[in-house]
Amino acid sequence: MRVPKICRYCGGVIRQIPAEEVYREAAGRLKLNGEWLYQCQNCNARVGCHRGTMRPLGNVANEVLRLKRVETHQVFDAFWKRRHMTRTAAYKWLSEQMALPENQTHIGGFEMDQCQQVIDLCRRAEEERSAA
Repeated sequence: MRVPKICRYCGGVIRQIPAEEVYREAAGRLKLNGEWLYQCQNCNARVGCHRGTMRPLGNVANEVLRLKRVETHQVFDAFWKRRHMTRTAAYKWLSEQMALPENQTHIGGFEMDQCQQVIDLCRRAEEERSAA
């Protein structure tokens, strides 16, 4: 993912800040001490970084999209763990289901409709498995 400079929502400047600035006391509990994120100074859209790096996890998201991505990860992670898949195998399955290249199949880069598509795919696959 590319380092964001300008906010896609409001056109504001995005700065790199320590995660502690956003998460305050919770940063320790969330194991985010010493980690970084990119945040719009106008509208609070943001994206975290891969642990121990300055590389963004995805693209900048507003609060609604961040919450949808969290929900999507919860559904998807539970799905592949129930099926005893590896994370890598699960993302390969997902890329095939969504007809996306594997290098573009990351929930951190998905928009609302793609997040919902992941949720629907996982639920449909579980229903089909139950019916079999």
